[in-house]
Amino acid sequence: MSDSEAVLTERRGNVLLITINRPEVRNAVNAAVAAGIAGALEELDGDAELSVGILTGAGGFFCAGMDLGAFVKGESPWFGDRGFAGIAQRSARKPLIAAIEGFAVAGGMEIALACDLIVAARGAKMGIPEAKRSLIAAAGALLRLPKRMPYHVVMELALTGEPMLAERFHELGLVNRLAEPGDAVEQALQLAAKLAENGPLALVASKRILQEQFDWSTAEMWEKQGAISGPVMASEDAKEGASAFKEKREPVWKGR
Repeated sequence: MSDSEAVLTERRGNVLLITINRPEVRNAVNAAVAAGIAGALEELDGDAELSVGILTGAGGFFCAGMDLGAFVKGESPWFGDRGFAGIAQRSARKPLIAAIEGFAVAGGMEIALACDLIVAARGAKMGIPEAKRSLIAAAGALLRLPKRMPYHVVMELALTGEPMLAERFHELGLVNRLAEPGDAVEQALQLAAKLAENGPLALVASKRILQEQFDWSTAEMWEKQGAISGPVMASEDAKEGASAFKEKREPVWKGR
């Protein structure tokens, strides 16, 4: 693990486990957490041996959002162009899985929404209670949730500020997998292992297409998709994938 106190990183093969490590304040986000998550994402994207990241919290819960005490003292929970918590506005290029225990509320929910897949423990509470304090869930929840869940459910979450259980989010398709309490990271590692079996170039390109296509018109979508997918289809890894399938063996990816 790294020596960072606010955010820990641990390599599990080609998976990077990132842990918000402030359990004494329910993993609330201060400047150190924002910088730590940003640095971990840079590590994930910058190391060719890493394919997938997992983001979780220490102490049996994910994150309670912004550290209001630190904010009042002048600390900023934003980091450069990555925004809140070093992730809300610019996440990793590579796939990132949120592993939620206990609760993910307010900014903690928005950190989870900045990830690509969500594994949550049964009974975990998730929500955006900002309206209860006359605040706005402006770190991504109001922008991302309407694209991923039914309109009226999102409106209820935003206007009541009341959380819902992970089981309900799973029914609505926001949570990919449910885990038993205490087992979210293990379930996320199993999911990450399935992703990491695949070509790293294909993972990055597929994620990029899925994220960017919302802004593409019908006239331009094939061209824009081709610009991203073309280099992957012509890569050494694509040839290796086809050869491995034909030869009935596991592929050896080179990331090029």
